[in-house]
Amino acid sequence: MLAAMLPYACVLVLFGAHTALAAGEAGGSRLHWEPRCQRPLTDRVPSTAILPPRLNGPWISTGCEVRPGPEFLTRAYTFYPSRLFRAHQFYYEDPFCGEPAHSLLVKGKVRLRRASWVTRGATEADYYLHKVGIVFHNRRALLDVTGRLNQTRAGRDCARRLPPARAWLPGALYELRSARAQGDCLEALGLSMHELSLVRVQRRLQPQPRAAPRLVEELYLGDIHTDRAERRHYRPTGYQRPLQSALHHVRPCPACGLIARSDVHHPPVLPPPLALPLRLGGWWVSSGCEVRPAVLFLTRLFTFHGHSRSWEGYYHHFSDPACQQPTFTVYAAGRYTRGTPSTRVRGGTELVFEVTRAHVTPMDQVTTAMLNFSEPRSCGGAGAWSVGTERDVTATNGCLPLGIRLPHVEYELFKMEQDPLGQSLLFIGQRPTDGSSPDTPEKRPTSYQAPLVLCRGEAPDFSRPPQHRPSLQKHPSTGGLHVAPLPLLPLVLGLAFLYWL
Repeated sequence: MLAAMLPYACVLVLFGAHTALAAGEAGGSRLHWEPRCQRPLTDRVPSTAILPPRLNGPWISTGCEVRPGPEFLTRAYTFYPSRLFRAHQFYYEDPFCGEPAHSLLVKGKVRLRRASWVTRGATEADYYLHKVGIVFHNRRALLDVTGRLNQTRAGRDCARRLPPARAWLPGALYELRSARAQGDCLEALGLSMHELSLVRVQRRLQPQPRAAPRLVEELYLGDIHTDRAERRHYRPTGYQRPLQSALHHVRPCPACGLIARSDVHHPPVLPPPLALPLRLGGWWVSSGCEVRPAVLFLTRLFTFHGHSRSWEGYYHHFSDPACQQPTFTVYAAGRYTRGTPSTRVRGGTELVFEVTRAHVTPMDQVTTAMLNFSEPRSCGGAGAWSVGTERDVTATNGCLPLGIRLPHVEYELFKMEQDPLGQSLLFIGQRPTDGSSPDTPEKRPTSYQAPLVLCRGEAPDFSRPPQHRPSLQKHPSTGGLHVAPLPLLPLVLGLAFLYWL
C-alpha cells in the first residue's frame, strides 16, 4: 500500500506538498505527474540575506556534523563587536557525537571585506588566529593526534608540546598555536579555519506545527575540502552545514541547548538521532536553495522505485543564491544496487548507482546559445535548442558542452534520519571538491550533502520518462549523471564551473 500521508512538517515547509497522478495519455502509457511540493522556492520558505553580515553573538550546530575523513564534530562559535571571535570545535569517535575524543579552542580576529566576486550572496573575510588549544577527553584521542603529528618532521616538533600518554591529564589545555610558541601545528594536523574566509548570514521564517512561524538566523561558513591534504591551501567557494543563532534557531532542537552550554572541558554529548532503515522508495526534495563549490546553485528532486531499484533525478541549476534565475534543468535516470552497511562511515549505507538516460532543458538565452554553438552530435543530435524545450541526450552519450557523460557509474554513501518533528531526511554522499567523480570504490564519499526531505512515499514505477516533469533543478548527487568541470562555462554561462554533484 502506498504511503498516502505526507509528514506534517513537509506539508508546512513545502506548502501543501501533493502529487497528482492523472490517467494515461490517449494512445500512450505514460502518466502525468506534477509534485506540487516542487513549486519554485519563492513559493516556499522565504529567506533574506543580511548584507553586510552581522556576526555578533553565539552560533551553534543543530546536530552532529560529518566532515570528509570521516570526522564527526559539533561547533559553537561566538563573535564579538570588537571583531574578536572564539570558536569551539568538538570532535567525536562516533557518528552520533556521543563519544567525545578531543576539543579545540580557537581564538582570533575576523574582518569582513567585500562582497564575493566568485560566490554570489557571500562576503569575503580575513581572519587571524591568536591561539589554538586542544583538550583530550581520552587517551585514544591523544595517541591518535600524536600519531598524525609524528608523520612529518614539522609535526614531530609539535608532538613534543603534547604529553606522553602516561602523563596525560584530563581537562588539561595544550597549546598548538600561540603568540609565544613558534611554528604552526595546525598544518601538521591538517586543520584549517579557512571556513571564516567566506561568510553568509540569512534569516528565514520556519513553519511550526500548530504554532506561528519562528524566526531562524543561519550562519553559512566556507566549505571544507574533501581532500585533507588540500585544506590548508583551499579557499572556499561553497558552504558547509550552517550554524544557527543560539537565540533564533529551529525548535525543537534537542542538541542546541547542549552545544550552547558546552566548553572545551565539557563537550556536548548528544542523544542519538532516530536512525531509519534505508527505504528509498518515494519522492525526495531539496528543502531550499543549495550551494555547491565552484559557484553552483541548485535544487534537487529524486524519485526512487524500491521494488525495481531504479531512480530518476531532476536538477534545476540557477545563477543566483536564491534559486530564482534558472539556467538549465537536467533529468537523469538509471538503476542502483542493493545497499550494504558501510565499514568506513558507521551508520551509512554503500550503494552503486548507474545512470543510463539523460535529458537537458535550457532555461535561459545564454545557455540555449551555448548549446546551439556546440559541436554537432555532441549534445542531443541535430536540431536547434530553444528555451524551455527538453531534449534527450542519451543517444549522444550525454552532453559534452555541459560535461554530461553517459553511461556513468558512481559509488555512493546514503543515510536516513528523522528530525525532531518526525520528518524523514535522506543524506547523500558529498561530491569531491575538485569536481572529480566517485567512480571507483576508493573514491566513495565519507561525508554528506544537505539532506533531502521526504515529500511522498513509494512512487509508481514508470517504464518511460514522464512527459510532464516537475521543474526542479537537476543535479547528479544520487550517484548517476556526471557533470565535469568545464572552463567554457565561466565565460559563457557566467558560472565558475559545472561539475558532478
